[in-house]
Amino acid sequence: MTTTVTLGYPRIGRSREWKKALEAYWRQALDAQGLYQVQQAIAEDAWRTQAQAGIDRIGVGDNALYDWVLDWALWLGAVPERFRPWSGLERVMAMARGREGVPALEMTKWFDTNYHYLIPELTEDWLPANFQEFRERAIAARAVLGEKAVPMVLGPATFLTLGRALAPKTELVAALLPRYVQLFAELQAAGFREVQVHEPALVMATGTELQDLCTALYGQGRGLAIHLQTHFDDLGTNYGWVTALPVAAIGLDFTRGENLRLVQTHGFPADKTLGVGLVDARNVWRSRPEAIENLLTALQGATTAPLAFQMSASLQFLPHSVVRETGLPAPLRRVLAFADEKLAELVALATDRSAYGSTVAQDWAAFVEFRPTNPAIAERIRNLKPADCQRSLPYTERLAHQPQLPPLPTTTIGSFPQTPEVRNLRRQWKRGEISEAEYQKAIDAEIERCIRFQEEIGLDVLVHGEFERTDMVEFFGQQLAGFAFTEHGWVLSYGSRCVRPPIVYGDIWRRGSMTVREFRVAQSLTPKIVKGMLTGPVTTLNWSFARPDLSRREQALQLALALQDEVADLQAAGAQAIQIDEPALREGLPLKKERWDEYLTWAVEAFRLTSAIAQPATQIHTHMCYSEFGDIIEHIEAMDADVLSIENSRSNNATLFEIADAGYRYQVGNGVYDVHSPVVPTTAQMVAQLREGLARIPVQQIWVNPDCGLKTRQWDEVKPALANMVAAAKQLRTETVLVADGDR
Repeated sequence: MTTTVTLGYPRIGRSREWKKALEAYWRQALDAQGLYQVQQAIAEDAWRTQAQAGIDRIGVGDNALYDWVLDWALWLGAVPERFRPWSGLERVMAMARGREGVPALEMTKWFDTNYHYLIPELTEDWLPANFQEFRERAIAARAVLGEKAVPMVLGPATFLTLGRALAPKTELVAALLPRYVQLFAELQAAGFREVQVHEPALVMATGTELQDLCTALYGQGRGLAIHLQTHFDDLGTNYGWVTALPVAAIGLDFTRGENLRLVQTHGFPADKTLGVGLVDARNVWRSRPEAIENLLTALQGATTAPLAFQMSASLQFLPHSVVRETGLPAPLRRVLAFADEKLAELVALATDRSAYGSTVAQDWAAFVEFRPTNPAIAERIRNLKPADCQRSLPYTERLAHQPQLPPLPTTTIGSFPQTPEVRNLRRQWKRGEISEAEYQKAIDAEIERCIRFQEEIGLDVLVHGEFERTDMVEFFGQQLAGFAFTEHGWVLSYGSRCVRPPIVYGDIWRRGSMTVREFRVAQSLTPKIVKGMLTGPVTTLNWSFARPDLSRREQALQLALALQDEVADLQAAGAQAIQIDEPALREGLPLKKERWDEYLTWAVEAFRLTSAIAQPATQIHTHMCYSEFGDIIEHIEAMDADVLSIENSRSNNATLFEIADAGYRYQVGNGVYDVHSPVVPTTAQMVAQLREGLARIPVQQIWVNPDCGLKTRQWDEVKPALANMVAAAKQLRTETVLVADGDR
């Protein structure tokens, strides 16, 4: 029987126990001991689930308190000076969420996933390494699993690549090497015989210092069998030296990239185990039997190395189980596999592929007959012309037609706090406890309160608050054909933030207007401009589980056509500004730079198709967060959005400076309020940040806004923070330098 291996498992709990516990701890309704108990209970459930499924080697140790990368920064001693006044759990939360006057670590996307990690700051000054907490996690897992438990370590090449280097790379390599040698020695002394070292960064281009680091380190396993795990793409030009490393096994992702071609071209060492990542841990579809057979046949013809069957990556990117999703149509449900079903699938592929194949083939055939289709949509896409993605006037000419606002106009990104009362209101409506008329009346009351607050503090461009929306993707998908939705399909995004990604299972089209009613209510309450709020086609696709049988480009263009109809309806309803959010545009970038152009070409095409119908007088906004823009700025410009709002507070203006250095000519919303922290920024702090930006970008290009939507914050944080933001903009408007330079 072939050995089966897992590389991680969802850590939020089957009913989001971790989210509830973490937020209770932040409210001081749960103490640290209670939080640790919930963490342990969730971890033990994960271990037992994998063992009962029949998995042979179970990766353990990823049950993070906030973020796994943050854990490793703490254990390795990469703790910036500003966080050292705290210790233990208080230090974890200070680094993750910040404290008064102490900014949190910057946050960004984990490779090309929708998970966010905290970026370690790597300086010359390290604290001593302390791996006690990690050892205790691994030992606790072994007490449940026995020898099935394999500690999972975040590898040094990945830690160094994803960290922010504030010292020469050679010094950082010299600091990391002895710490990992110490870790391996401690694991061996604790009785472990093997370890998974996760190095997804090796699928990206690397410097020679990483090759030297890996070569030096992995020869010092001190008796541990090192199972080097790579995922998310192929090893590319690193394949030769990585497969030559002195390790016992190397795991490769065969669901993405070209690892099969690399093995066929260069072979694979017969003295190492090849971990075959054949079950896709990032989509919800059951493996197609013919694809699995073709892969295994090709591998067996290319190498004599022993094979282990494993997941392509951690299962943290999937919900727990399809079993609870009784509301899904049966033909769809039978071709879905969440984390638990992926475990069963892996074991079946290792033990009886023929039985698995016959059953799944029948289910897929039934599903193909069932899924919704719309030939007219495909026809529209086939007939698209360049002019269909072009606004009627270029940016410089349409500016004069658009709303005239004061210097440094202020706005927000869209959502306002989703209070328990608002969430309960939606639950009552969905359960039939209140009528639709009663629900809409209550939502309208929330909209009015939100509008009055924005008027009171003096915001220039308002939003309706999005109180009717559970999630920025789910809300739209529920009103579009071709999407399916789960009741319990939660996936971790960051910290305690969980999302339920929709499933694209058929052709996509709009059934009717989706946002016009709430926009009209909001605009009727104020003479100020209220933005129409839409989630863009690329973000909707990237934050959904895409269908496997249609190109991502065509799915994005189907979404764009549906959203274009919504832009037309909002415009007809009087919207002078429409925001089409694309926070996930960069997230979808392939990890190999040579594949960027293909993706960015259709991503920009989809955005432009959505907005092309806007009249010159309609100001199109977009929003992007937790992304670096410098290397794709020409594509962002090609989107032709009038206003781009960005995350900028945690990056200390670095994101804005990238845009300035690239000569970006459109308007930019400078994100000055970190909405992922409970800290309320002062007016002085925001004035200082805005001044720095104004030294690099002309005042007529700058808007002032928070980093992102305010949905996850509390009103008692939002009210003073936004008031301070407006005060900062007004203060800067009165400064002589701005008045003098206003026309430059």
